[in-house]
Amino acid sequence: MDDPYYLIMIDCISVENMRRSDALTIEKYVSSLELMGRAAKGVYLACAWTAPVAILVGSGNNGGDGFALACILQERKIDCTVFTLSDRLSADSAFYAQKAREMSVKIKPFTESCLQGFSMVVDCLLGTGFRGGLRENYRAAIEAINASHAYVVSVDINSGMNGDDGSAKLAVRSDLTVTSGYVKRGLLTENAGRHIGRLVCADIGIVLEKEEWKVCSDAEPLGENCLLCPPWLEMQVINAKV
Repeated sequence: MDDPYYLIMIDCISVENMRRSDALTIEKYVSSLELMGRAAKGVYLACAWTAPVAILVGSGNNGGDGFALACILQERKIDCTVFTLSDRLSADSAFYAQKAREMSVKIKPFTESCLQGFSMVVDCLLGTGFRGGLRENYRAAIEAINASHAYVVSVDINSGMNGDDGSAKLAVRSDLTVTSGYVKRGLLTENAGRHIGRLVCADIGIVLEKEEWKVCSDAEPLGENCLLCPPWLEMQVINAKV
């Protein structure tokens, strides 16, 4: 790529478009369990792992990504512990939680002091569907992550952040955020940049329902639907489909 005018563009979408595209893909092409496993693989491929690793999981599918990641790390003999914030799990999350138990992954309830001594912390608390205020246990978990001295990885979005506009009263501050499928619009905002060290996107095979914006590598965006790449976004997409 010696051409100085070579232009890279990647898709950027709204949370609602991501929800619809996810549903379309599950209905016609790829099972939800497979997509969850691919999302976890994308996170695994994005990191240079240093044990021990703590994975904090919520009750939804973002937590399921964390359980699936724990299975991958366990297979590769990378010491990890999953800390749970709820006994209630989504169906897909429960599947990977059971698989993690069968693989003898350490699973414990979250406490405010549980992150001491970990080299890496993975944030799988809240996904792009988060709106409104934080429940007290989630607030405590986010504060514990931010107070840790570990390398922090957020999965899909930094917990506590709005996926469409990047707003947050309290959100995880990550060294790396690995978003699944497509870059969400809120991750490009100035507020997101205050919470994210690096942002990468993992292609997990989501079929896009409609195009919305393109993130452009050029110094000048081309057209009203072309957005300038912020400093924290890396334009090279991780292939987690295989």
